[in-house]
Amino acid sequence: MTTFIGSVVCAGLLAMGPAAVSAQTSTASAQANKSTDARIMQRLKADPSLKRYNIKVSVDGSIATLSGTVATEADRSKAADLAMVSGVTRVDNQILVDLNAATTGTAGTVERKTKEGAEKTKSGVDKAIDKTEQGATKAYEKSKQGGKKAAEKTKDGLDKAADKTGEGLSKAGQAVTDGWISTKINADMVNEDTLKGSDVKVETKDHVVTLSGTVMSEAGRARAVQIAKTTKGVTRVVDRLTIGPKRQ
Repeated sequence: MTTFIGSVVCAGLLAMGPAAVSAQTSTASAQANKSTDARIMQRLKADPSLKRYNIKVSVDGSIATLSGTVATEADRSKAADLAMVSGVTRVDNQILVDLNAATTGTAGTVERKTKEGAEKTKSGVDKAIDKTEQGATKAYEKSKQGGKKAAEKTKDGLDKAADKTGEGLSKAGQAVTDGWISTKINADMVNEDTLKGSDVKVETKDHVVTLSGTVMSEAGRARAVQIAKTTKGVTRVVDRLTIGPKRQ
C-alpha cells in the first residue's frame, strides 16, 4: 500500500513538471526565512537593552543579516548572539555603533545623518557656486562701468588740459612782446647795485635783446647780461656794453 502511495506522489510531482517543483521550493524557502526572521526579532525585542533599537533582520537560507544602529559594541555583539537561532549557521552583523543611539533609540541614525549632511553640503556648494557666479558677474559689471567712467574722466581731463594749455599759450603770446621784454629788463636793472651809475640801453627785436651803453665794472656788465638772459621770452642776448663812466 505504501509503495503504491509513494508511486502516486512521484507520479504527481513528475506530472507537475520542473517549474512547478521550483516554485514550491522557493515558496517553502521564503516561508522558512520569514519564520526565522520572526524568531530572531522576537528574541531581540525581548532583550531589555536591545528592544529600544530598531534593528532590522534579513534571513536568506542559513545566513542572517543584521543592520541598524546601537549605542555600544556590547549591544552589537549581543544582537549577533541572539540571531544564532536554529537553522542559522552564520550571522552577517552590519550593525553600526553610534553613541547617539543611546538617547535617540533609533536605527539608521548614522545613515540618516550622513544623508542629511550630504544634502546640506550639496546645498551649500550650490549656494556657494551661485554666490560666486553672481559676485563674478557684479564684479565684472562694476569693473566695466568703472573702466568706462575712468576713460571718460581721463578724456575729459585731457580735453580740459588741452584747452587750458591753448589758453595759456595764447595769453603768453600776447603778453610777451618785444616792448614788454625791454620794459621788464629796464625795471629789473633799476635796483641793482652793480649797475648804479651805468647807462644801459635795451633794444628788443623778435625777442632778441641788444644791450649797449656803459657800465661801471665787469661785474655790472655780467649782471646786465644775466638779467636780460633770464627774462621771460628772450631767445638771445647781444652784448655791446662797454666799461667806463656814464657818458655825459
